[in-house]
Amino acid sequence: MSRAFVKEQDDVYADQLPDRPDSGQPNYITPKGLAALKERLLALVKEKQELGDDAPALRPELERDIPWLEGRIAKAIVLDPRKQAADEVQFGATVDVLDPEDKKHKFAIVGEDEADAAKGRISWLSPLAKSLLGAKVGDTVVWKRPVGDLELEIEKISYK
Repeated sequence: MSRAFVKEQDDVYADQLPDRPDSGQPNYITPKGLAALKERLLALVKEKQELGDDAPALRPELERDIPWLEGRIAKAIVLDPRKQAADEVQFGATVDVLDPEDKKHKFAIVGEDEADAAKGRISWLSPLAKSLLGAKVGDTVVWKRPVGDLELEIEKISYK
């Protein structure tokens, strides 16, 4: 939209960022995930200190993200994958599955803050993780997807 059609008062909230979402679920996280959150927080705090009084104007996300990260860390419930039952899929598991076309996939079930679908790291709250949780090697689970259900056979469960 052209600036000619925007009133000055419309820009009052332009520099304010939306709040980070919160699922309201317990913040389960792996030890590695908690360390990554703490590292991220330290980097942002350092950046804010370096920017000094100009931080809110130059990087408004610092004013939003630092308290959010502090809250996520304070609410973290660390679950060590190595302490899970090795014979079934639980939080922290890396699961090798086989789809109906005999294509292999690998997924790690992690906390919300650790999820990265491109790297096969899925949130424990995701539909895929929910279909895998509790399964054992040899079981077939149904992943309910908007594009249609997909059966996956559990080939291997490991915890790192």
